[in-house]
Amino acid sequence: MPTAPGLQAAGSLQPEALWSRLGWRPDPDQLRGFEHLQDELRLWNGRRNLTRLVEGDDYWISQVFDSLWPLRALLQSPHAAEPLEMIDVGTGCGFPGLAIALALPRARLTLVDSVGRKLEAVTAMVAALGLDSRVSVRLERVELSGRAVECRGRFALAMARAVAAAPVVAEYLVPLLAPGGQALLYRGQWSGTDQEPLERAARALKAEVSAVTSCDLPAGRGIRHAVWLSPAAPCPQAYPRAVGVPSRHPLGSS
Repeated sequence: MPTAPGLQAAGSLQPEALWSRLGWRPDPDQLRGFEHLQDELRLWNGRRNLTRLVEGDDYWISQVFDSLWPLRALLQSPHAAEPLEMIDVGTGCGFPGLAIALALPRARLTLVDSVGRKLEAVTAMVAALGLDSRVSVRLERVELSGRAVECRGRFALAMARAVAAAPVVAEYLVPLLAPGGQALLYRGQWSGTDQEPLERAARALKAEVSAVTSCDLPAGRGIRHAVWLSPAAPCPQAYPRAVGVPSRHPLGSS
């Protein structure tokens, strides 16, 4: 299998070990896609100062692997029915959404962010990677996405990485879910004191915490958690609340 140059240059982890941890390996076209994405990220980072996670393990572990590990079951079951419609809220410089689009070629992604300079770069990267037919971008606050007719109740998977406190993210994501869909919150540390307010917020949204999984990132990059929410009934029309309200007055706060 071809070697990912950025990962090899870092010297701390061989690429085969990275894919082994996922129980999946990219085919040659996908690997070239990840390398091309790194090149585009370098280019746009120089213009817009998007992220420090561009080179070596910073890119291959903290961006690519960290985006993909919660979806190992999908990666390992290519013939299973995939959640084709996905939305990445607060996509920033394009993660996890762009990594998922490359790894799951049947998935259709919507990437949302309210920062124009970031979405300009992400839009250009989508075009450069040839993903225009199944990746779209929305420049808006997610509270507006959650009320837009083309987004509300549409997605099988709604996700957010490093966006806000968990109850706030839950209010962003749950209104976007189709019946039977799931919300995925990428988190760092996680404990019972984190889960209790999230569970209260989820009840208000007619959802529940269905699973919490963890991963010790390769090369000592720390422990990450994936928190999954599932709707128990249609999300009340009151949510999401007006722009800015979820972050100022989080659901589930004491």
